[in-house]
Order: sequence, then C-alpha cells, then structure tokens
Amino acid sequence: MIAKEQLKDKIRDACNVAEEFTKLYYESIDRMRHQLSRHYMDTALLVWNGTGSVGKDQIQKFLEALPTSQHTVASLDSQPVLEEAVSGQFTLLIQAAGSVHFGTGGSGETKPFHQTFLITAQGDKWKIVSDCFRLQEAIE
Repeated sequence: MIAKEQLKDKIRDACNVAEEFTKLYYESIDRMRHQLSRHYMDTALLVWNGTGSVGKDQIQKFLEALPTSQHTVASLDSQPVLEEAVSGQFTLLIQAAGSVHFGTGGSGETKPFHQTFLITAQGDKWKIVSDCFRLQEAIE
C-alpha cells in the first residue's frame, strides 16, 4: 500500500510530466508531424475518432495523412497508474481537452477535442502506449 505522502508526490510528478509531455506532443503534431513516431512505443495503439492504428509506423502514416492542425489545450489532467497494475513501471494517464483548427490560415474549421494518453517511462523518455483522440461533436 502506498503512503499518503508518496501518493501526493506521485500525483504532483504526474501533473508536471503531463504539462511537459503534452506541450512537446502538440508542438510535434502541429509543426513536426514527420517526427511523431518517436513519441510512441513500437507496439502502441492509436484510436483517432474511431479509426484504429497499431504500431508506431502505422500511427505515423495515419497521422501524416491528416490535414495541417493547430491545437490549443484548455484543460489538462494526469494521474499515476498504480504500480501494482503495471508491474512497477511508472505509467501515467493523461487527459487533455481543447480546440483544434484543421487547415491553414483562415481556411478550415475549428472543433473541440478530447485526447487521452497512457504513457510509460522507457529509459529516460516518455512513450505513448495508448492514444485515444476524439473530436467533440453533438450527437444527432
């Protein structure tokens, strides 16, 4: 069982990592999309608006085919995954929400989005294990 102070430290660390990680991720997807695969584990899973891709090479190919984007994060939350559930591996669940503009200049459209990452430490880098992106559109 984890002590209250240890849990407090892990939660604070998770929030700090989430801020750093998402800043890097959204900067990469908006400006350096050709390098996105470096953020994913070899066996990662992406579900993007209901379309799935497995493996960092397939994820890279899928993301490169998307239109140019500009993400603005309005809300961010993170929590550590209990070590018992992930064999002692430091793993975080990150939830980001905001708006994304697809297209360049004044053309295109802006939509709200929600994205959930499961990331884990691999050496001295954070790698995405699972990534679920969803545009927030009204249900008809």
